[in-house]
Amino acid sequence: MAARKPMPVTAAGMERLRRELDDLLTNKRPSAAALIHDTLEESPGSQTDGEYEGAKNEQAFIEGRIRTLEDILANATLIDEEGARASDVVHVGATVSVKMGRKSQRFTIVGAVEVDPAHGFVSDESPVGQALLGHRAGDTVEVAAPAGQIKMTIESID
Repeated sequence: MAARKPMPVTAAGMERLRRELDDLLTNKRPSAAALIHDTLEESPGSQTDGEYEGAKNEQAFIEGRIRTLEDILANATLIDEEGARASDVVHVGATVSVKMGRKSQRFTIVGAVEVDPAHGFVSDESPVGQALLGHRAGDTVEVAAPAGQIKMTIESID
């Protein structure tokens, strides 16, 4: 089996993932199993019942999410956020202020598992992340977008 690619994760992201996994293991998995058990107890032979099918689907989703989280955590590499902030070069974990024409925007470069574009968290694998990585304040980069090339000038790296 091939080695998995390390997944960069911030300390806060790691904690969020661990809390979610813990909740699935201690609350949601037992709850789903109890619902399946109760459904079968209430009406034996109800394996074709919609409520039973719904409970089985929920259990399958929970088990899939548990496996996904365990895989992510097993391959997670903690991002050196302090080092990223201290660097004059954009790294994963850095928050970057850019200017696009008259508009300014801030992005925090994170691993794919922490992406949240609505809050400015972009993946190191995204076009924006790829364009910014390795550059310094004052550099202008181009990002391929559906509407064409977008020029961004890096104002600061925090």
